[in-house]
Amino acid sequence: MKALVYGGPGLKSWTDVPDPTLQSPTDAIVRVDTTTICGTDLHILKGDVPAVTVGRILGHEGVGTITEVGSAVSNLKVGDRVIISCIKSCGHCSNCSAGLYSHCLGDEGASGIGWVFGHLIDGTQAEFVRVPYADNSLHKLPEGVSDDQGVMLSDILPTGFEIGVQYGRVKPGDVVAVIGAGPVGLAAIATAGLYGAAAIIAIDLDENRLERARDFGATDTVVSGAKDWKEQVLALTDGAGVDVAIEAVGIPQTFTMATEIVRPGGNVANVGVHGKPVDLHLENLWIQNINISMGLVNANTTKMLLKLVASKKLAAEKLATHHFSFDQFLEAYDTFGRAAETKALKVVISR
Repeated sequence: MKALVYGGPGLKSWTDVPDPTLQSPTDAIVRVDTTTICGTDLHILKGDVPAVTVGRILGHEGVGTITEVGSAVSNLKVGDRVIISCIKSCGHCSNCSAGLYSHCLGDEGASGIGWVFGHLIDGTQAEFVRVPYADNSLHKLPEGVSDDQGVMLSDILPTGFEIGVQYGRVKPGDVVAVIGAGPVGLAAIATAGLYGAAAIIAIDLDENRLERARDFGATDTVVSGAKDWKEQVLALTDGAGVDVAIEAVGIPQTFTMATEIVRPGGNVANVGVHGKPVDLHLENLWIQNINISMGLVNANTTKMLLKLVASKKLAAEKLATHHFSFDQFLEAYDTFGRAAETKALKVVISR
């Protein structure tokens, strides 16, 4: 089969590799019909994730069709159309029982690490993929839900909702600021209304992305490059600060921005993946009575979000801006890597 293979920092290729095979009775083999590229994949290609070794097939998002199941798989069958969750879940360890799938203690990849696809085991940017713990790591797609919609439920919609909205403790009437209107930030904007946010402020350097943010539910936008960006945000809160500040970029400056605009007693939810240390000014923050949260998605809300997508309450397909075929994989990476120029949100790659 063909797959997108990591060759070391800065190196990747769409090349021939052996087909995956069942390694455990709980495995399934899935023909990947549609996949996409995540910002994390770009981090890997920069060499920021040393656990990813040369020869690894990248990718952790996908929609596909089951072609083979292990003897212990009971809830799925050959021919089922499924969402591949970015997080493994054995379904029975203490962490999975608590809904903390991101720290599944199953041995696949590594015990205690839920993100294994394209990280510790071969991923979804391939014609076929082996899925461990298939009964708990795959979700059947109902009729009427497209591949474009389904692939957004592999990672970014659960991530924006769980780590941004839920961890940020959004409640009815809150003013929420989302710093970073990329795909995950837009997912947080799109789902903040589920918990009754009264106003959602999108903050970004890119005016095109701010314009798109309004399509996803932002009530206000602020260009973060403006000298008075902070004053603009505070003016939208009568000077008090936002109830919830969601950081969806992953650089020190944006985390600091979040701490500067949250009101006393508010919440800072860090969603961005940080590759560098961040200064935490406790000498100033301790007296503000704020809560700071962060984490890796558990994907324990995927089934609920899928119901909302299926009932047309959540327009996941809006995140898909560019489409490619499998033989255009390298072109898709180029387009996604130059998102500021190409105006790409999520690039969708299909057979």
